[in-house]
Amino acid sequence: QVQLVESGGGLVQAGGSLRLSCAGSGRTFSISAMGWFRQPPGKEREFVASISWSGGSTRYADSVKGRFTISRDNHKNTVYLQMNSLKPEDTAVYYCGRGNVYGTSTSQYDYWGQGTQVTVSS
Repeated sequence: QVQLVESGGGLVQAGGSLRLSCAGSGRTFSISAMGWFRQPPGKEREFVASISWSGGSTRYADSVKGRFTISRDNHKNTVYLQMNSLKPEDTAVYYCGRGNVYGTSTSQYDYWGQGTQVTVSS
């Protein structure tokens, strides 16, 4: 069983930065791929970024490339999403998920956190 808890969301002005954290429990965390997804108001959950179990490989959605950085610290069982140059269209509930591969589809992730709200004002 894996439990995931996100934190670090909030209200920020356009151009600002936030760092999200996802703390995981369970012995399989350090050998699991992890992903960040987001769900804007009234829309489907969409891929943001993912990272392999070792942290050596990452993927990003085109909309966040160059602005967001995913990283992990397996000693702390934590995955991070550093978000810079935030835009109003980044407003969403952000979720972290645990998967067997660092894919881009929600179907590739079997455990999810409760989400954290990010609101970017213009």
